[in-house]
Amino acid sequence: MNLLVRIRKFLNWETSPKPAPKLLPPIYPQLKAFRLPLILTVFVMLLGTIGYMIIDGFTIMDAIYQTGVTFTTVGFGEIAPISDAGRIFTITLIIAGFAVFSSAVGILVAELNKGTIISILKERRMLYKIARLKKHFVVCYHNDYTVEVTQQLRKNHIPFVVIDPRPEIHEWALENKYPHYLHGEPHAELAMLKAHLSSAKGLITLSNSIADNIAIIASVRLFEKEHDLPRPYYVISSAESMSDVEKLKKLGADTVVAPTKLTAQRISAMAARPDMENLLEEFLYKSDNPLNMEEIEVPRYSWAVLKKLKETHVREIANTSIVGITKKDGKFISMPRGDVLITSECKLLVIGTRNGIKTTRDLMRKRIKPKEIKFV
Repeated sequence: MNLLVRIRKFLNWETSPKPAPKLLPPIYPQLKAFRLPLILTVFVMLLGTIGYMIIDGFTIMDAIYQTGVTFTTVGFGEIAPISDAGRIFTITLIIAGFAVFSSAVGILVAELNKGTIISILKERRMLYKIARLKKHFVVCYHNDYTVEVTQQLRKNHIPFVVIDPRPEIHEWALENKYPHYLHGEPHAELAMLKAHLSSAKGLITLSNSIADNIAIIASVRLFEKEHDLPRPYYVISSAESMSDVEKLKKLGADTVVAPTKLTAQRISAMAARPDMENLLEEFLYKSDNPLNMEEIEVPRYSWAVLKKLKETHVREIANTSIVGITKKDGKFISMPRGDVLITSECKLLVIGTRNGIKTTRDLMRKRIKPKEIKFV
């Protein structure tokens, strides 16, 4: 075993992640019902072997073979002459075998009809799939919002796990094509461990009840502290009213979405500018759009700190445009000029292709002035 581990390390082979054994639902207690048929089978085989050896003087192998043939009622006949007493014993053995076989089939059918074993096997297989996820989102509660959100996540190739305490989650998962889902209370630590929250990028709670959203946000922040995670989760929540929005943000939600407010803003924008109705949707939400918009934070150690925007030559190097800067104090500068200073921990609102935005992010994270600027 140690040699195999050394070979894997030498060849840089990575074993697929597995869930912790304590998270897997136990299957052995569900197999207790099969113990009696198994014990009876062994007992009948042992009794038959001894009987043939004593009654007709069979060798041990002949006795085992004759017992097996008789017990399973396959009808191969006698492998050696059997006395009258042996035939009576054979009839008794056939009846006993048929009774044990019938009881075993009855127990098997009854356990399969319960569905417990099958559901446990499905959950174990799902936990193994979830254990392989990284930088995924945990989506709490199934509803109409969840269906729409998960559709967008799939289009953008973002992995996710849906958790819901209702037993109908299995049917909803098949209907809405959830690749990963769990049946459980989302705020419970066991559900968070099963959802592999330690490797997740964030959590989305979409319950219609603010109490559920509060419980989940508090549980997630507590989970962060208990497991000493290197970075906080990005928590998104929904809220029915603006007062709920403020409560959830104070409790630890990074973003809170109020559907009523979003609907009102969308309708007012359509009324004011009907020709611009689908521009934002096409620009931000369409997965095959070549352009993208993203906010990039400038770290304290960045070489670009206290440099003028034009001195960074972002447009020439990455072919992106900085259309806004959010200062550390929250002040927003729209369409900044080239002489605007880039300050520590400010956020740049960048428009460009995905590769261009990635180049801009890498550019801002460098400690030393990039060599590319010399050739611009």
